Amino acid sequence: MKAKPHTEGKEYISFGTYGSEIDWNNPDRILPLNYDQAQGKRIFYQQCVWCHADTTPAGPSNRSNVTPDPPLMNDGAVLNAVSDDSLRKIIALGGSAVGKSAMMPPYGRSLSQDEIDAVVAYIRVISVSADKNPPAKTN
Repeated sequence: MKAKPHTEGKEYISFGTYGSEIDWNNPDRILPLNYDQAQGKRIFYQQCVWCHADTTPAGPSNRSNVTPDPPLMNDGAVLNAVSDDSLRKIIALGGSAVGKSAMMPPYGRSLSQDEIDAVVAYIRVISVSADKNPPAKTN
């Protein structure tokens, strides 16, 4: 398969990807998204961006009005230490159910398990920067 040019950035996005995201840690880098990650991005921008990013498509986020500060979803130093199962539990049950902020609502009744998995897949893409956390080499 050929790579096709992506007109919004300086990199090529592989044919067959379902979208992309600008690396929050390095705006010169474009991150290709598979289907699940692209679905997670859609849900994240509908439900989560307001508290888990510094800016939103509509402008500044609500993050500064929440106590304690919710983690930024591009903070690999924090999120890489959290398991996928823990992230799923926090999303499904809400913050108070897992000893976190009660301001994090439970999404287990409004999102399906597949949607929660997609959000976790998207979080994993944006929380790991190639500059800060290069992938381990495999033989």
